[in-house]
Amino acid sequence: MADTILDIRGLTTRFATPRGVAKAVDTVNLAVGQGDALALVGESGCGKTVLALSVLGLVPDPPGRVTDGQALFQGRDLLAMSETELRSVRGNKISMIFQEPMTSLNPVFRVGRQIAEPLMLHRGMSERQALERAEDLLAQVGIPNPRVRARAFPHELSGGMRQRVMIAMALACEPDLLFADEPTTALDVTIQAQIMDLLAEVRERTCASGVLISHDLGVVAGFCNRVAVMYAGRVVEEAATTDLYAEPLHPYTQGLFRSLPRPPGPDERRAKRLEPIPGTVPGIFDRPGGCTFHPRCDKAFDRCPLEEPPLFDLGSGRKARCWLHE
Repeated sequence: MADTILDIRGLTTRFATPRGVAKAVDTVNLAVGQGDALALVGESGCGKTVLALSVLGLVPDPPGRVTDGQALFQGRDLLAMSETELRSVRGNKISMIFQEPMTSLNPVFRVGRQIAEPLMLHRGMSERQALERAEDLLAQVGIPNPRVRARAFPHELSGGMRQRVMIAMALACEPDLLFADEPTTALDVTIQAQIMDLLAEVRERTCASGVLISHDLGVVAGFCNRVAVMYAGRVVEEAATTDLYAEPLHPYTQGLFRSLPRPPGPDERRAKRLEPIPGTVPGIFDRPGGCTFHPRCDKAFDRCPLEEPPLFDLGSGRKARCWLHE
């Protein structure tokens, strides 16, 4: 990939628990190009958020630790940086919109001050300049009366407004790379569209790159040009969005698309029944041998429980971790 801004190589994150050491992210390789928007999709518990936190050095230690791999951002390994070096990058060159604003905002500071802080720290603005910019950002993310809201404490705002404050904080320094972890979860449909349009506009204007963590395949289709599907801590399929939606190659990805609700066709009286993927994602201590998806796969054969497939490179930017594509 030309002009790669983030190159993740063999990243592995483990958590020490009373039951033993568990791999939450297992030897992940991913690349994000300059100006690209990459989606990480998969069921809850597959390692999407832990992967993002690992890259940013935000996995709580203990119990978690990145035990192997590299995360090269603009040629520098984030995993080898000191905490001081990481602070100069986080919130400045790389930002993250966290999934849960209830716990991500500081309850004792006004929201305007929290948005202004990275501007004073990384951009050298005065407090007055930063607070004025914070009000502009609140207006951009659709918060009414931004001057009044900037003086509010987080508990005085609704869940949706808190989520929009988190988005404003992440966009404050116009980062080169933005991680967005379910950024529209707490918002209604109309505001979701406005926020995704805003993120797309910022990405195009600044030539920034984005990594969207989402369960919503509709949002992914409208926002991202590449998709990586994760299952049980590993990437099982990677492709351009148009290719993946036209023809998913991994049985797990095919199952995700079959489980989507679809309107009835012109010759159908009612929509087809949903086809859920049988079973559940295996627990972090209960992952089966061989291909981790084989107990739920309708295409599994004798080799699947015995050997773990590699991520086969199928050309044209397509990859799939399945013995069917050997």
